[in-house]
Amino acid sequence: MKTGLIKLRYIILMLLLISLISFMAIHAAPNSFFGAGELNPNMTEEAIAQLKAVYGLDKPLHQQYIDWVVNLAHLNFGISFVTGADVSSEIAKRLPITLLINIVSLFLVLVISIYLGIKAALGHGSWLDSGIRQLSLISFAMPSFYLALLLMLFFSVELELLPIAGLHSVEPKEGIAYYSDMARHLILPIGVMVFVSLGSMIVYIRSLTLEILKSDYYYFARSRGLAESLLLRRYILRNLLPPVVTLLGLSLPGLIGGSVILETIFSIEGMGQLFYLSALSRDYPVIMGILIITAFLTLLGNMMADMLLLKLNPYAKRER
Repeated sequence: MKTGLIKLRYIILMLLLISLISFMAIHAAPNSFFGAGELNPNMTEEAIAQLKAVYGLDKPLHQQYIDWVVNLAHLNFGISFVTGADVSSEIAKRLPITLLINIVSLFLVLVISIYLGIKAALGHGSWLDSGIRQLSLISFAMPSFYLALLLMLFFSVELELLPIAGLHSVEPKEGIAYYSDMARHLILPIGVMVFVSLGSMIVYIRSLTLEILKSDYYYFARSRGLAESLLLRRYILRNLLPPVVTLLGLSLPGLIGGSVILETIFSIEGMGQLFYLSALSRDYPVIMGILIITAFLTLLGNMMADMLLLKLNPYAKRER
């Protein structure tokens, strides 16, 4: 209970710091939504001043921040400059698909990287080890937007096997066909996100596995004639999962940040695409709302990773 309260205070403090830094950075950027050329050129200065008063932008900067934090405490992210819609409802409509993409990608990265990393370590020095290491280097160096364009060109344009963009086909579908159609649309974006995230994970897991294979306790267990499957479960995976879970928690910001690029390229109406469009139009309330939601999800993911780490390694609490 005490640990939970400490973590909750930590999340609140970090959210406040992130909100302050984000607020100052956004308002320090050149130009604004109400600047020249952003609105109807026929609008008068008086009309623009009235709009600023409606959105509270005529107040001092510190007062704007205080008002925003107070509204944030009531889960009120404000009104969009562009659409005039409630920011909370706009984010709520787009958040589920972004969470789905990131959760599925995170799970696939975990499973594939553990499998390939262990395979490479067990076959150390073999052609399989060399091939997996080359694959990890390609993954590490591959830009996500470039890979996305290549896959779209090959699978969607040349082979016509997968949809090129969006979440659903033009013809409306119902029941199982609705979800299978969505799954086909998500194969390419999830595939890109998984591939570009595998490189560092595979190298890290391979290195950890090699250290485990050189350890005294593994030699002793193997000398007892234990089966390979038992050695894998009890001695490799059990010692491998705690540091891997920690690394996954740290990689969450990169995965969520990658959604901005991929959702924009694949025209997926998620939170990443909304952030990109809002940044182009300088829609401050939407930008700030998405930044806070992203920061909260990242902190929550790290907290869950810590809790899972304590389950996997009870001694971690004593070490801290």
